Amino acid sequence: MKNVLVCYLSRTGNTKKMAEFIAEGVRMTGNTAKLKKISEIKSEKDFEGYDGFVFGCPTYHRDITEGMKIFLFMAERAKLVGKIGGAFGSFTHSGESASMIYDTMLYVFKMDMTDLGALDLKEHLLETDEGIHACQDYGKAIGQKFN
Repeated sequence: MKNVLVCYLSRTGNTKKMAEFIAEGVRMTGNTAKLKKISEIKSEKDFEGYDGFVFGCPTYHRDITEGMKIFLFMAERAKLVGKIGGAFGSFTHSGESASMIYDTMLYVFKMDMTDLGALDLKEHLLETDEGIHACQDYGKAIGQKFN
């Protein structure tokens, strides 16, 4: 059993819902998943003890949030090279955040990212079976990388 840390920033609760469903998907594969707001991560030592990482935030003004940018600089110091990873985000108009986080994890951190790419959902889909299953399936894909 592997441990996955799902870190998120959520202003309206939509990205938090995604994080919860992704964590469920990870657990469906027999692994553990811990949810944390990015504000709960105080130093690179908080990344210790995890085998995989999933980071997410909403898109605002075609960008990731300032808080997520600061978080990613801290995560880089944790030296996550080769660790399993995934990225996600919610949006209403444009959805750049998830792919920006994904690319940072893949190209800067040199992580082993899930083959599905980044999960990016319009907020109105989070209340549908389709949206819930998309998040759970993403979590399952991350969890299955450990097998």
